[in-house]
Amino acid sequence: MGIIGSIVLHTVLRIRDLPWLGSRSLQPLVCVCLLEGTGATPSEEMNGTGNLMDFLDEPFPDVSTYEDFHTIDWLREKSRDTDRHRKITTKSKESYWELIKSLLDAWSGWVVMLLIGMLTGTLAGVIDLAVDWMTDLKEGVCLSAFYYSHEQCCWTSNETTFDDRDKCPQWQKWAELMTGHSEGAGAYVLNYFLYVLWALLFSFLAVSLVRVFAPYACGSGIPEIKTILSGFIIRGYLGKWTLLIKTVTLVLAVSSGLSLGKEGPLVHVACCCGNLFCSLFSKYSKNEGKRREVLSAAAAAGVSVAFGAPIGGVLFSLEEVSYYFPLKTLWRSFFAALVAAFTLRAINPFGNSRLVLFYVEYHTPWYMAELVPFILLGVFGGLWGTLFIRGNIAWCRRRKTTLLGKYPVLEVIVITGITAVLAFPNPYTRRSTSELISELFNDCGALESSQLCDYVNNPNMSRPVDDIPDRPAGPGVYSALWQLALALIFKIVITIFTFGMKIPSGLFIPSMAVGAIAGRIVGIAVEQMAYHHHDWIIFKNWCRPGADCVTPGLYAMVGAAACLGGVTRMTVSLVVIMFELTGGLEYIVPLMAAAVTSKWVADAFGKEGIYESHIQLNGYPYLDVRDEFTHRTLATDVMRPRRSEPPLAVLTQDSTTVEDVETLIKDTDYNGFPVVVSRESERLIGFVQRRELTVAIKTARQKQDGVVSSSVVYFTEDNPQVAEACDPQPLKLRRILNLSPFTVTDHTPMETVVDIFRKLGLRQCLVTRSGRLLGIITKKDVLRHMAQMMNQDPESIMFN
Repeated sequence: MGIIGSIVLHTVLRIRDLPWLGSRSLQPLVCVCLLEGTGATPSEEMNGTGNLMDFLDEPFPDVSTYEDFHTIDWLREKSRDTDRHRKITTKSKESYWELIKSLLDAWSGWVVMLLIGMLTGTLAGVIDLAVDWMTDLKEGVCLSAFYYSHEQCCWTSNETTFDDRDKCPQWQKWAELMTGHSEGAGAYVLNYFLYVLWALLFSFLAVSLVRVFAPYACGSGIPEIKTILSGFIIRGYLGKWTLLIKTVTLVLAVSSGLSLGKEGPLVHVACCCGNLFCSLFSKYSKNEGKRREVLSAAAAAGVSVAFGAPIGGVLFSLEEVSYYFPLKTLWRSFFAALVAAFTLRAINPFGNSRLVLFYVEYHTPWYMAELVPFILLGVFGGLWGTLFIRGNIAWCRRRKTTLLGKYPVLEVIVITGITAVLAFPNPYTRRSTSELISELFNDCGALESSQLCDYVNNPNMSRPVDDIPDRPAGPGVYSALWQLALALIFKIVITIFTFGMKIPSGLFIPSMAVGAIAGRIVGIAVEQMAYHHHDWIIFKNWCRPGADCVTPGLYAMVGAAACLGGVTRMTVSLVVIMFELTGGLEYIVPLMAAAVTSKWVADAFGKEGIYESHIQLNGYPYLDVRDEFTHRTLATDVMRPRRSEPPLAVLTQDSTTVEDVETLIKDTDYNGFPVVVSRESERLIGFVQRRELTVAIKTARQKQDGVVSSSVVYFTEDNPQVAEACDPQPLKLRRILNLSPFTVTDHTPMETVVDIFRKLGLRQCLVTRSGRLLGIITKKDVLRHMAQMMNQDPESIMFN
């Protein structure tokens, strides 16, 4: 940027500090800024030989806008965007070219949403197709085309029969391919061994890629996304390498058969896409607040493709992950979710012309009496959520504090081996979790061949296919119930140890699987009770003999919603996701009843969901808006410094040298420093950011003549006077001084201070009494105090 552009930017910054000046006062101010504190003539400035430099638009390579593991200043980012928008609006009136540029700037947000939706939908489709193929690869291979999954392989076969629809000559299991025998103990053992071997290979590749190339690609990603959207900086977490490795290892991790899902990590993948496209537009790349608006919309797109639920994705972003969600972001989130859903639909990864694998159509309405088992499923979901959160957090804490955490590859291999060995004998745990949920959700029609639909049929029945009455359960159903009971115990236990390992791991699908299994068992039990005891008073009024009264698949759907709600504490977005996921719009009331009940039960044991618990475990500085602060403490009880601590590090307005400032920056790691009149009076003048102070001094040393270590730094309004010719050139930094830092008095209740930090997104707040500086409260201090008030370790807040 030329010197004239620098002068204009300085003028704009000065105008922001002088609110009584209007836009008409711009020209006189230019002349003032040309000469202010520099000793240069206008001709020197025009030739670029003056001392006034723009240090804000020319950051040094080693100094970024915000340092890693620090919190952004929401007010500052909002102010910068307002200034940028005002400047664009003013310039758009000067020429048609500037008008076109302003229109392009206005549309850039929608372009970013379009790109995010298209890339997210494409990646989700590729992941779905790859997972389908690699999951089936553990059991066999398609001879006609090795890249076909089992289902795709048999689509192309003309020799598939209705009774053996899953068998075709083109698809062979590994034992049949190697030995020529598909039955017998030897074939079973060989298939068993290769199933475990493939699972170990997939998980080993996943954890190795994560460990070597992208350590941030592990886990669900939602706790970190919530923290980033609240204003925290985690550099590299949404980078290109993380996007690539997370996409590849997500396929490997899900295909290995571990009790995890791809839905949570897809939110992380979508946010990586959002961060990638933000770098293409300066509007978002140079403003962390605007970037987070894009990431909120990207999270909605991630849930949209994960569940095929665009509306549910928007509500999930609003309810669960976003910290700042203005109306404009709501519209753009909806657009991004819509584009992502359209893209996924065009790819059609499931081959059923639908966005989801779980689409169901029930032909029986639900009855009021069924609310009792629905609510009981809600209670089960709340208890399961509590058990899972406490067990998983205890295991993750043990992983952090013991030798277990030093061997992540070994842990993944051991858990995968145990999972594969125990899962193979049970057909309901051997198959992928998504296929299991799909089967549990399905209604038993006349064309179903599942064990769960092995009912005793009446040979004299002549009813439409869609109106099959309740029937007594056959031996296949009872066998399936035992297998489902074992699968339920297995899923409950193994999921606790799986979530949080150093591989991509989502929680939505395993939680839904636990609830779907429990719900299907309850549904079959209620169905058989209604059939054998239709004269009981609870069935008499709504279930006639020979009628189709109970739909076990509906109970599985309600149970899935209850367990997912118990773990995540979602309510509104959960219900919308479930009815979009299944197409069961008629069953909103049972879903609502189960979701609310599970939340109430789980909240009775602890307010934090699994993501909030992991945020606390990792010590991220996240102020949850749902937490209530009811303690009677004051700002003076929390502010630093305490009585036993050294005095507050401050700068004076006209008596601090460059060497003093550089020493202070070197010896401390504070984000900024208060500026006072003098150390004796401690009257507050303003606040200066560490980054801007560092860049300003480095730039002045290199480009401004006469600035040395003994130069005095001035933050005053008046121009500094050089007493003698031999005195060093003073350095005036008034322009980087925030003259209106947020302050509270020492007697402000902490309840108010906490609310201010939440709603304004502050990094720090100065504490004064009658204009005299007493101390400072940072976001970290607030979090430490809240932890201390809840009898937790205040030092668990590890980051600044």
